[in-house]
Amino acid sequence: MAKKVAEQLVEMLVQAGITHIYAVTGDSLNELNDAVRRNPKIKWIHVRHEEAGAFAASAEAQLTGLACCAGSSGPGHVHLINGLYDAHRSGASVLAIASTCATTELGTGYFQETNVIKLFDDCSCYNQIASTPAQLPRMAQAALQHAIQKKGVAILGLPGDVTAMHAVENVSSDKNYFSKADIRPADHDLQALADLINKYKKICIFCGIGAANAHDEVVELAGLLNAPVGYSFRGKMDIQPNNPYEVGMTGLLGLPSAYHSMHESDLVLLLGTDFPYVPFIPQDKILVQVDISPERLGRRAKLTMGLFGDIKITIKALIPLLNIKEDKSFLNAQLQIYKKVKEQLNIYVLDKGKKDAIHPEAVAFELNKLASDDAIFTVDTGMCCVWGARYIQANGKRRLLGSFVHGSMAGAMPHAIGAALACPDKQVVALCGDGGISMLLGDLATIKQYNLPIKIVVFNNRSLGMVKLEMEVAGLPDSETDMLNPDFALVAEAIGIKGITISEPNDVESSLKEAFLYNGPVLINVMTDPNALAMPPKVELKMMEGMALSMTKLMLGGRFEEVLDTVKSNYKHLEEIL
Repeated sequence: MAKKVAEQLVEMLVQAGITHIYAVTGDSLNELNDAVRRNPKIKWIHVRHEEAGAFAASAEAQLTGLACCAGSSGPGHVHLINGLYDAHRSGASVLAIASTCATTELGTGYFQETNVIKLFDDCSCYNQIASTPAQLPRMAQAALQHAIQKKGVAILGLPGDVTAMHAVENVSSDKNYFSKADIRPADHDLQALADLINKYKKICIFCGIGAANAHDEVVELAGLLNAPVGYSFRGKMDIQPNNPYEVGMTGLLGLPSAYHSMHESDLVLLLGTDFPYVPFIPQDKILVQVDISPERLGRRAKLTMGLFGDIKITIKALIPLLNIKEDKSFLNAQLQIYKKVKEQLNIYVLDKGKKDAIHPEAVAFELNKLASDDAIFTVDTGMCCVWGARYIQANGKRRLLGSFVHGSMAGAMPHAIGAALACPDKQVVALCGDGGISMLLGDLATIKQYNLPIKIVVFNNRSLGMVKLEMEVAGLPDSETDMLNPDFALVAEAIGIKGITISEPNDVESSLKEAFLYNGPVLINVMTDPNALAMPPKVELKMMEGMALSMTKLMLGGRFEEVLDTVKSNYKHLEEIL
């Protein structure tokens, strides 16, 4: 019997190392589904919403190198888009199969027809439709190659009727190539950078995800220069461990220590970072940026130098050209500030809050303590990012995933699905906001269906916490940020997942231990303080004015109790800024 196009495609996916396809099956995808069913080396993961499938594929790709999701005609592949934006902007190598209507109907306004090329243009590095059996293998190979090498989303448009046709032998390669190259700045640029560094006394290093494979080199460089090392959230898990020079994160989620180090230095080395928050980057210092993507150079700040190169290889080539800096006074001062900042973080760990108003910091602290050394954490955008950033500690084995660039709600739970399937031997912990998990709540059923032992921790503050804070800082009384939530533990129980609700601060440790010891998925519904604030590393006067203004407006509107609760919940933060 002749091989079908669908079978040919599945064989190519398997050869590329893909083991799962996250999708909701239907009409135009049914031939592909059947081909997967008959191939023991790949599995169809039936998610409840295609967006969850795209998030899951994004997580798997970030952990293993390559993943796949699919959506059927029209609404099916339209649902993929938000998760694909997350994957593409996270640099995750994802192949998305966008099945569509039969070739004979294309361009006729047929039922569920979309313009696949236009639809996915902004969230992909490859985007084509295979309209004939001869095109399919060449386009599939090209799509996979683009996803692998360009580290982004590749779209393979696939009309349903083509999948049932007889396959045509590929005239180009059937294989994909995971090739790498050593890239560093030219010798004269390296020497110019060395001359610049040798000229200044106070150097600060700031690393992003692009420095993830250069931990040892960054530490060696910092030791040579006696330079403090800050990092972005995406760089945290790789740069923080076993680093005696680290001073934490900066940015909206970060700490005053890293902000201070960057702003008190003479020269800041920006290594492998496309850090988007310009107000946190000192504009009056000597700034040097090194990045493997040269188009990113200088788009966040005015640079003295911008160099094209892999961070690991560039540092190795740079170190022999540098003079050793003996003076440790700048480094020691920054490390002392960092020590005080970390002590400050323990305030809300020791004071765990009260009934139905548990301090979220205390919850994150316990999660960090109880989780395994090689756990994979996923975090929702918003306050969960803050607590994860400040309390989940890196050790060189742990991984932390989130929608750090696209900034989408609802990512933590579906990211955890992909992580659990990609790494079945690892513990997976999802830090979910109540707003985030509500968006894709149906995919709790996916977790149950595949019995994924994910620990889903819902920080239930009955509000869109980060949005509420944004409005208050802007001087606006919060409006439409409150949430009327279901009992998430009961929802989990109804689906067949163990549910636990924590209302009392003193139950946090014991209940989380119970959840972590349970052999299977657990949802832990933690009633956290809705008025908990996350103060940024640099509190501007206008922020204080905005907060005061919003509190005044709330009081004038009769919401006295809420103002009082906010003050009581954040007394230590208020002490810091008054």
